[in-house]
Amino acid sequence: MCQAGLLRNLCWLTAGIVFLAGSILHSQQTTDPLPELLLSQAIEIALNGNDAVKNAKLDVSKSEWQVSEAKSRRLPETSIELFAAANLNSPSFTYKEGVFGTVNGQPVPSTDVSINLSDGITGYAVASVAQPLTQLYKINIAVRMQELSVELSKEQFRGKQQSIVADVKQAYYAILQAESALEAQKALILQYKETDRVASEYLAQESVLLSDSLEVKAKLAQAQHQMVVLKNNLETDKEHLNNLLGRDIDTPFRTQSTPPATAEEMDLKVARQTALRQRPEMKEAEIDVSRAGLDLKLAKAQYIPDVGGAIRYFSPINTQILPQNIVSAGLALTWEPIDWGRRKDKVKQKGITVEQSTNQLQDVRAKVLLDVDNTFRKLEESRSLISVAQAARDASNEKLREVSDKFKQSAVLLRDVLQQQAAVASANHDYEESLLALLNATAEFEKALGEQ
Repeated sequence: MCQAGLLRNLCWLTAGIVFLAGSILHSQQTTDPLPELLLSQAIEIALNGNDAVKNAKLDVSKSEWQVSEAKSRRLPETSIELFAAANLNSPSFTYKEGVFGTVNGQPVPSTDVSINLSDGITGYAVASVAQPLTQLYKINIAVRMQELSVELSKEQFRGKQQSIVADVKQAYYAILQAESALEAQKALILQYKETDRVASEYLAQESVLLSDSLEVKAKLAQAQHQMVVLKNNLETDKEHLNNLLGRDIDTPFRTQSTPPATAEEMDLKVARQTALRQRPEMKEAEIDVSRAGLDLKLAKAQYIPDVGGAIRYFSPINTQILPQNIVSAGLALTWEPIDWGRRKDKVKQKGITVEQSTNQLQDVRAKVLLDVDNTFRKLEESRSLISVAQAARDASNEKLREVSDKFKQSAVLLRDVLQQQAAVASANHDYEESLLALLNATAEFEKALGEQ
């Protein structure tokens, strides 16, 4: 009986220790700060982990291997062909009497002779080595075109990087704005709670109406609901950023505050020149013009006959009369003298493509300049607006402080406090929106310049 009681106490003690250890561990986990994620770190993680960026990088590697494949066409081409079969009939060579003349007055052969081609399985083996000569001109054009494809893949990879960087910046800025809005909402809730406390005291003193007190509580409940909405939006923004970084969407992190205006002023003329020099779209359009020109050269090269050196080895299998080893070397020519205008039509098509790619280059140039001009002006407007929103927010907060103090002294009505609190909420919202607009405008301007 005593042992049973001792065992029961020991079990309860063990359970208590486990519970206490779990509580301590949970307390440590909840108090440990989340790992800080800098904007520069987020960009680096995205460039290394985003799936779209990875695929663009793989396209570059694939294009480089295609260049190696195209260069191999310059080397001799080897081929081996083996053929073995059973004859369905009985082919034979028949030599008529005296077909080879006479010897000592006797015909050779003296009678008709029939020799079977083979007995059973027959066939042949052919091996050849061909070195292109005149084709090297076409092959070199094809190699250069493939090298341009590598350059194009690199520009597309750079463009994908720039796009991801801009997306990461905007997502990061959205989190900063959401966190700032959350802090502002917390401060507003504290204001509502203080107003509710004072209003409850006045209600007990019959200095305010019950409807006024209930209105304060309604405003407080509405502010707390908005707090829940802001928290959910913040979690959604964090999941979106984690997805852009190519990691688990539940990865915890905290951001670092970023100054609202970090981008330096740049002259519009300098910005245009920078964009034309750095934008991947410009490089891609220029590469397309070069590729179209090479494609035109390749079409004209079809007029050149294909001439190459060749060595061939031929050996019949299981035959009784054919020679067993035949080796020959020489030149092989392939040419289509009459194509009924097909080559000329193709040259015309490629010439039109060259003209189209040139027009496309001019169109891309114009779009780049329009993009730079537009983002430059939006950034200028956002910088101006943030100053207005900051001043309005500061004025509203100061006004609320003054009105709240007067309300405590019964110098103003409760309605005045509620109106000013609504004004503060509106000013905070306007400031957060203008802050996000400024940060996004900065990211869009950097993207328009072709920077990373």
